[in-house]
Amino acid sequence: MRFRFTAPIALLVLVSGCASVTGPGTAPAADNTQLLSIDRYVPVRSTAPSMNGQTAQLYVRERVEGRSLLHGSSGVVLFVHGAGTPAEVAFDVPSSDYSWMGYLAHGGFDVFAMDMTGYGRSTRPTVMNDPCNLARAQQPQFVPGVIAAPCAPSFQGSATTIASDWNDIGAVVDYLRTLRHVERVSLIGWSQGGPRAGGYAAQHPDRVQRLVLLAPAYARTGPDGPSATRPDAVVFNTQSQPEFDANWDRQVGCPDQYDKSVSGIVWAQMVASDPVGSTWNGGVRRAPTVPSWGWNQAVVSKNQTPTLMVAGAFDKQVSPDRVRELYADLGAQDKVFADLACSSHNAMWEANHALMFKASLDWLTTGSVAGTKNGMLRLGYDKEQKSVN
Repeated sequence: MRFRFTAPIALLVLVSGCASVTGPGTAPAADNTQLLSIDRYVPVRSTAPSMNGQTAQLYVRERVEGRSLLHGSSGVVLFVHGAGTPAEVAFDVPSSDYSWMGYLAHGGFDVFAMDMTGYGRSTRPTVMNDPCNLARAQQPQFVPGVIAAPCAPSFQGSATTIASDWNDIGAVVDYLRTLRHVERVSLIGWSQGGPRAGGYAAQHPDRVQRLVLLAPAYARTGPDGPSATRPDAVVFNTQSQPEFDANWDRQVGCPDQYDKSVSGIVWAQMVASDPVGSTWNGGVRRAPTVPSWGWNQAVVSKNQTPTLMVAGAFDKQVSPDRVRELYADLGAQDKVFADLACSSHNAMWEANHALMFKASLDWLTTGSVAGTKNGMLRLGYDKEQKSVN
């Protein structure tokens, strides 16, 4: 089914704020396959502990072909990022064919990505500007360049939570449903984006068409709800380029698993998305430390949303075994687990990314991968291992 959009293309000032189009023209020609990039900001009444009741602006990036805007797309897709990397950095890498958003847009979808409160170009709680709110163990690396000495936190508690993330997702989903006149959107989540997107889908199955989850964080016996507020909660954390590189390199198990030049591009985009962090110690990325709950066996066993799960064979951040547990526990009739060869937690930036992109497009388009609606597949392995290529 292709959805027709009835809103005028040339209308760039929207009820949510301003939208800007990147491209040689403000309106696409008929049947234009050029990929447009449209930046939007969606307001939300925040439920984050550090700014409860205030209005946050959520950055949303759209990638779409001009002809889809004119003639309708195959559907609406929203990308949801993980614990550290903003969505436009993770899913729209400006190098070769590494943009997952671009791939799906060329596949006929109207594709969006959102930054949660505290990430990227969305509103960041002011408590994240104070390095005293870092963990004591992390503070010394910022002495004396950013702080004179380790210091006590100026804020008690968490900047954001999984519940405030769900509130952010809800605001963007409802905005997209109105913008594109659709009842449901499909969600793609990575890492912590698993409980973010999956938890939202469990609560609002009437608004979610399908799920694609790469390395989704999952704890079968995790808590149902928030625990008592901890005064020692860490507000936010940082990551430097050497830490980013070391974390990736420990997950390499194949020759030429990833291209170092792509890693450099991702890091440059990450720092560019954080105007404050970019000034600390030559550049770090900042992210809230997000308490999570409500994404356990009791919840996922009731979730009927068709779901594709992908696990990188060498992922050392979210074990493939945890993703297999999610597959086993998920209540949906249509569900596929894909084991992606020679891949880490950062599979979308690695050599086998095209296999995963293709699987996601098939799932979103037909509800199956290689003709399979329910089962476990191996992607990128040799024929003796019954791979899907």
